[in-house]
Amino acid sequence: MTAYIALLRGINVGKAKRIAMADLRALLEGLGYTDVATLLNSGNVVFKASKGAPKKLATDISAAIATRLGIAVPVIVVSAKDLALIAKENPFASTADDPSRLLVAFVAEAGVLATMSAIEPHVVAPEQFHVGAHAAYLHCASGILESKAAEVLLGKAGKAATTRNWATVQKLLALVDEAGT
Repeated sequence: MTAYIALLRGINVGKAKRIAMADLRALLEGLGYTDVATLLNSGNVVFKASKGAPKKLATDISAAIATRLGIAVPVIVVSAKDLALIAKENPFASTADDPSRLLVAFVAEAGVLATMSAIEPHVVAPEQFHVGAHAAYLHCASGILESKAAEVLLGKAGKAATTRNWATVQKLLALVDEAGT
């Protein structure tokens, strides 16, 4: 069994696209996944699957949410191994004072990362931005709400991505470790 992390984009933000985490866990268990655990209320799920590529798992989860819960939700799935690689690749992990101000943009396909260059012109010091081989990283030193780069990343330029702050990424890594994966 391989451990995976499903990252749902744009759920439980405001009143739209509300999904109870208990319903989400039950849905994934109904798909045959095991050791399903959710983190926070924003669509972070750690689970194990015996087979399947991340893109296929994401498609299956998204389709099941649409069919059973009536909500269209983009889903990105990464393996636990890839999550560890994304964390290791983060160039700002050791210098960001506040992990809630460090965003990691996850993509389903590495080719999408090339489009993230549209964010670069919006980065204003002391912000830092880096596109890695597996994810993009934006350190909003003065805060996410004040950052034009974050606005672009969370908006149209980042539409094919889903973001998590560094604190959440660290919690997901810990949840994967707890599950013994």
